[in-house]
Amino acid sequence: MPVKPPVCRHAGPRLRLAGGRAYLLPAITPPNGMVPAWFSMLSPGTEYRHLQATTAGCEVRDAGYVTLAFRPGGGWLLAAVPHGAAFDPAGPVLAAPPGADVRAAALARFQQMAVLGLDRLPSGTCVDRAVVVGSGPVALGCALELRRRGASNVRIITSRTGAPIEAVPGVSCLAGLEAPAALVIDAAGRPERAAELLAPGGVLALLGTPPSEAGLSALQVHRSGWTVIGMHELTNDADVYHAAYTTAVSWLTDQISSRLLNIWCQIVPGTCAPAVYDTLARPAGRDPHPVVIFSWGVP
Repeated sequence: MPVKPPVCRHAGPRLRLAGGRAYLLPAITPPNGMVPAWFSMLSPGTEYRHLQATTAGCEVRDAGYVTLAFRPGGGWLLAAVPHGAAFDPAGPVLAAPPGADVRAAALARFQQMAVLGLDRLPSGTCVDRAVVVGSGPVALGCALELRRRGASNVRIITSRTGAPIEAVPGVSCLAGLEAPAALVIDAAGRPERAAELLAPGGVLALLGTPPSEAGLSALQVHRSGWTVIGMHELTNDADVYHAAYTTAVSWLTDQISSRLLNIWCQIVPGTCAPAVYDTLARPAGRDPHPVVIFSWGVP
């Protein structure tokens, strides 16, 4: 059965998907007990799939991945609610420590996935010289987590030139490999492509969400002696889930400069969100920053 995210009470989504387009909705006054949205973050792959699901005209849905609100004296709160929606701070939320930059708070949400996922690797797996397929936000979070775990050499497989992920210390971006790798992490939802890079007896880690039609040959897995690890973040209990986010955001706050956060994160007005959605089907036209954050104004 698919894993469903916990539901947080919310109101006033700012984006709606219909007919393959994103439309801006008017702001509302937050209901009593809810905190207003300051920012929200885009997950390009997931939200492109949601957008595509509306192209036939039979589905309308609110758009969104994670929205951030500010709790005075308590730092940023993150909830899995639509873009720009007010939400219940007592619901299932993540909390960044006071003083955390909003860019670090958003980026940590992607690194959190890698914290949880990499914890599933077989004991003794060497993460140095790991191969990560993809250069988007999930791949960036993975590269940062590999760095936190001591990897000095991380190879990123991407067709993009000048990808911002290359600014992660120890990262090199490559179009392909000269020899198969012992550890390949799919952060792009392309397990078949990742499997092509894996050595016999290696570990294939599935961090990105693949499309439903994606598949691996069981015979190939069997004959190659591969270990295949599913890394869906919501298979963890609540305490582990929250601790992983705290680990990620605290490390980013301590170790990553504002200059690097600017390379990886772009804050754009929420009113520009429909135009950003229009670029999701055209990778060449997308904002090059892996992490795009929509600003909904300071309440």
